[in-house]
Amino acid sequence: MEKNEEEYLKTEYNNLRIVRTEILFTPLLVLLPLVVAGLLINDWFFSGFSKGVSGYDGELMLAIIILVSNIMFDIPFIRSLIRFKKK
Repeated sequence: MEKNEEEYLKTEYNNLRIVRTEILFTPLLVLLPLVVAGLLINDWFFSGFSKGVSGYDGELMLAIIILVSNIMFDIPFIRSLIRFKKK
């Protein structure tokens, strides 16, 4: 069996497949953390803040961490997908 480097590494085709996979999972990567953070904030508000219980403040902090990190990750991620699509 002969080893030919050109047949083994098809970088353009592999890059296209990777981008298609990223585009397929983009709604999941963007929306799922937003939904989870929204549920945490909702639970904090109705179970903690409205009743005056400070035991739910951890949920608020976790929701804020999820939202901030998601925004910091998603903006460059979506920009790179848009740039690749324009090429």
